[in-house]
Amino acid sequence: MSGTLIALVPAAGVGVRAGGPGGRPKQYRALGGEPMLRHAVRALLADPRIAQVRVAVAPGDPWADEALAGLPRTVWRPCGGPTRAETVRAALRDAGLDDTAWVLVHDAARPGLPTDALGRLIDACLSLDRGGLLALPVADTVKRAGDAPGGPARVARTLPREGLWLAQTPQMFRAGELRAALDACAGDPRVTDEASAVELACAPDRAPLLVRGARANDKLTWPEDFDWFEDRLAARREPRVR
Repeated sequence: MSGTLIALVPAAGVGVRAGGPGGRPKQYRALGGEPMLRHAVRALLADPRIAQVRVAVAPGDPWADEALAGLPRTVWRPCGGPTRAETVRAALRDAGLDDTAWVLVHDAARPGLPTDALGRLIDACLSLDRGGLLALPVADTVKRAGDAPGGPARVARTLPREGLWLAQTPQMFRAGELRAALDACAGDPRVTDEASAVELACAPDRAPLLVRGARANDKLTWPEDFDWFEDRLAARREPRVR
């Protein structure tokens, strides 16, 4: 393998949509008795090719040390910024990686990343020497909403779903390529993930790979999402009837 493989987890946000109890950011919300962040980091550690997981938290974060205690190959750094892109940029600077190193960026809010999906992404990017991301083809009909002042949203039109994918994480790129893309697109509102920065800044022949992800890797955003994940954990703990 050419270059070290490092994982970055941006975890400096507050996650207001999740409605977390106790004033803690949602990445520290307990799932099965452990913080969501710990689940996400453990999922990355399942692949031994990842040399280190680096978690970027907000300056003054009082919860990271306890949440990550005892996990191997894991460090946390108080270098988070006001946006995801700024946090990833700061984490890259803090890591001091060579341009040839590979970087996997993974959401703290995706605690259910399956090991086989992670392996598919790493295998694809290494074999083709190109960055990529986990994603799922859109299965449902997609509607665009129109203006509806003072009332519920209304359908403006139906969009063709052919060729549409829902982006997930991890998203994997060479450190030099990702660093250059994020620097070139700093402040651009179109940059909502690492792949979008690479798409905007790099040549078409470096377009990121789409590697099939998994529904288990869905992002936990709303309060009911946490109930869904708790049910999955409970189902795993239940003994199987033979």
